[in-house]
Amino acid sequence: MHGREEGRARAGVALLAIESYRRLWMVGGLANAMRWLELIATGLFVLDATGFALAVALVSAARAMPLLLFGPAAGAVAEAVDRRLLLIGGLVLTTAAAGAVTVLGAGGALAPWHLAALGFASGITAAGELSVRRRMVAESAGGATMSQAIAFDSITNAGTRMVGPVAGGAAYALGGIVGAFGLSAALNAAALALALRVRHAQEPRPFRLGDTSRGVLDGVAIARAIPVVRTVLFVAVAMNAFGFSFVALMAPIGREGFGASDIGVGVLVAAEPAGAIVGAMLLARRARVAGLGLFLAGALLFLAALALMPHMPAYGLALALLLLSGLGTAAFGTLQSSLVLEAAPAEARSRLLGLVTMGIGTGPVGMMLAGAVAAAVGAPMAVTLLAGAGLAVVALSALRSAR
Repeated sequence: MHGREEGRARAGVALLAIESYRRLWMVGGLANAMRWLELIATGLFVLDATGFALAVALVSAARAMPLLLFGPAAGAVAEAVDRRLLLIGGLVLTTAAAGAVTVLGAGGALAPWHLAALGFASGITAAGELSVRRRMVAESAGGATMSQAIAFDSITNAGTRMVGPVAGGAAYALGGIVGAFGLSAALNAAALALALRVRHAQEPRPFRLGDTSRGVLDGVAIARAIPVVRTVLFVAVAMNAFGFSFVALMAPIGREGFGASDIGVGVLVAAEPAGAIVGAMLLARRARVAGLGLFLAGALLFLAALALMPHMPAYGLALALLLLSGLGTAAFGTLQSSLVLEAAPAEARSRLLGLVTMGIGTGPVGMMLAGAVAAAVGAPMAVTLLAGAGLAVVALSALRSAR
């Protein structure tokens, strides 16, 4: 046992010793943390400006909408276009968008619609996260197993989902929207500087605009032929449309339901990824992480805990439930990518990851639905109803998989 533990530790050190992997890992950490910082700061600003949970949900949905609109196309483009250049271009866009919000806020001219429009622009970069950066992470690992490389990257993602919301709440409390987005612009620029130094070898392929739609359709056909990929896509939709959309309502739930401060709202949002870090670390210690059953169990655990969370009688109990839910999202997040990468033909990986991104991109639909339901029955019940719908979809997927 001791020898096996030492081997796992050496594997983790070996991954970070790979220069390209390490830089891509750091790029993901910085960029993903700033996405969450911006999401929390945006929600607090819009809630202060309008007082409506629906407005918060709609502005948050605009940021996630590109994942639904452009995710499959991004996957097809990433099969042919230099993924390093796509990564750099995306970071230029996010840095510029954060800088524009900072300037507008400093001039006293910032309105919610500006945050929606500039958030949409930043979301275009997020649409290529799986098919561009995450694929580069897997390929840069070299001799390490693909699932282990992704598990280490997932630890970082969980960490940024924990640090980002807390930093967003703190930055907004201390410096308002200008302080929050000024910090985001600076750290996105740091991520861009790292990406410029990444070396990435990619087989050149001719790119024709007309091939993009054909590539997406081919990806759909391949996904339909692989049962594991089909199941991953169904569960990705359920988790993002009915589960992760809860983040859009955490500002009103935290403030009005639990009497939390701005930083307290950020801590509440950070609880789920804190639990996910523990789960991802356990997965990363394994030489091989596989299993559709673990993927499905993780999704069910997250959604069940989420459904109960808004109705806890105290802030601390809600925090504990979200920590528990993170164990589920660790299994879901790690295996979502690795199951597809391992089941897919090498030449179709980016296209299939693009379809997974489209599943993730149903989040804004869920956010808008959450806002509408919250307007009718309140934010806490809206989260419970949506999580219950997600549980039903995942349970049906599990039954089909078992058959």
